[in-house]
Amino acid sequence: QVHLVESGGGSVQAGGSLRLSCAASGLTFSSYVMGWFRQAPGKEREFVAVISRAGVLRNYEDTVKGRFTASRDNAKNTVYLQMNSLKPEDTAVYYCAASPTFGADSTRYDYWGQGTQVTVSS
Repeated sequence: QVHLVESGGGSVQAGGSLRLSCAASGLTFSSYVMGWFRQAPGKEREFVAVISRAGVLRNYEDTVKGRFTASRDNAKNTVYLQMNSLKPEDTAVYYCAASPTFGADSTRYDYWGQGTQVTVSS
């Protein structure tokens, strides 16, 4: 069975930082592009970040560029999302996901974690 488990969410004041982790099992981790998505209350799930199989290529949603950094450690089967300068509009449930292709389209992701809540207060 494939499992993706996010952790590291929580409540933080605006301007603060959090680092999310996503531990993967049941798949050949280095064969998958890993993405981060989020869903805010009353909103559709949206793309946040993607990182290539070897962790060399990365892309971000426009509003998080310069603030968020995706990284991965294939030896640990873990992908990370470092979130700095957090804003209230970053409040959402954050999900990690695995895809055979590099992109922002959620329908191209085969496996999903359960999500972790991030709440940013002003």
